[in-house]
Amino acid sequence: MGGPRGAGWVAAGLLLGAGACYCIYRLTRGRRRGDRELGIRSSKSAGGTAGFPAEDLTDGSYDDVLNAEQLQKLLYLLESTEDPVIIERALITLGNNAAFSVNQAIIRELGGIPIVANKINHSNQSIKEKALNALNNLSVNVENQIKIKIYISQVCEDVFSGPLNSAVQLAGLRLLTNMTVTNDHQHMLHSYITDLFQVLLTGNGNTKVQVLKLLLNLSENPAMTEGLLRAQVDSSFLSLYDSHVAKEILLRVLTLFQNIKNCLKIEGHLAVQPTFTEGSLFFLLHGEECAQKIRALADHHDAEVKEKVVTIIPKI
Repeated sequence: MGGPRGAGWVAAGLLLGAGACYCIYRLTRGRRRGDRELGIRSSKSAGGTAGFPAEDLTDGSYDDVLNAEQLQKLLYLLESTEDPVIIERALITLGNNAAFSVNQAIIRELGGIPIVANKINHSNQSIKEKALNALNNLSVNVENQIKIKIYISQVCEDVFSGPLNSAVQLAGLRLLTNMTVTNDHQHMLHSYITDLFQVLLTGNGNTKVQVLKLLLNLSENPAMTEGLLRAQVDSSFLSLYDSHVAKEILLRVLTLFQNIKNCLKIEGHLAVQPTFTEGSLFFLLHGEECAQKIRALADHHDAEVKEKVVTIIPKI
């Protein structure tokens, strides 16, 4: 095993033991397995892993759960190697293990969050994506969110400056969506709301759905209502209320309208409205064109869409 990669195996072996060294070999030589859908892993018990063979730490098997000692070795490996193949597979293994609540806490207690988050700076886009995916699973834990929130601005910059519809963009949007399920960190997205609408209007179907999930989180919080309404949004936004729009998108833009109207009532802004500039979301949602489009959807062929419209029409 000559060359830099061989030297890396030897160094890791001295620190982690022969079994862990062999696991690095498995990383670069073992068969490739597809990434699973994050956050929907089965609730299989993590018990009985104490005797899990060290050489399988980074095998990528989605049926095995690592214990604290093995996670610590994996985190050291992730921190100490520069081999992109090893980094990517280690992140996949950590991300899948972070789908289990017990490991979300263990990885935090082992200092793993900044180790994983450091990889979102990587020049390799696949590594950046896998790091965001791992953080996404870790962010389900509220205590983890406190440590992850310091990376929100960087994630936003990557989402809005990177390639449209890319795997990195979608991974970043998923992480931001998880981080805004509660109101605690939503204020950190205030300056990016207009960018969110821009991505919504230019992205493909998958990107649109993911952006709308994030916007819906924000729209449920009255403290974010004014920021949403002030956002400068192209008039093409109203085309999302057309009857031919995919149901999963249409239902979400209708719910966005509904949530904002509900929050305005809660905050009492219907009586005393702040000043909004022309071209803002406020002007679009309160214009006659929007009202006409929503009323027209009362005849939509889908029952869910019609039911949603019935609840909204009194607010128009």
